[in-house]
Amino acid sequence: QVTLVESGGGLVQPGGSLRLSCAVSGSMFSISRMAWYRQAPGKRRGLVATIHSDTSTSYVDSVKGRFTISRDDAKKTVYLQMNALTPDDTATYYCNLWFTRDYWGQGTQVIVSS
Repeated sequence: QVTLVESGGGLVQPGGSLRLSCAVSGSMFSISRMAWYRQAPGKRRGLVATIHSDTSTSYVDSVKGRFTISRDDAKKTVYLQMNALTPDDTATYYCNLWFTRDYWGQGTQVIVSS
């Protein structure tokens, strides 16, 4: 059984920061690819950032230089540090684990507004 639980979302002003966390149950965390996706109202879910088991990372162009994905294998947790937030970052953020199949969390809402 694999479960993913996101936390850390909320309301933040433009230019502000948030750190999202995703706690994972399951023994395959350390060898799994982890990712953050987001879905804005009326839009499709899209990939934001990826981190592999070797800690290599990749980002969608719109968040490069502002967001940082990281992982703590001892805590089975993946993080998304988000800086310089803009209203365009408003979305529900989902944690994703891939290990032979996709696993998803329930999502955490981020609202960037003054």
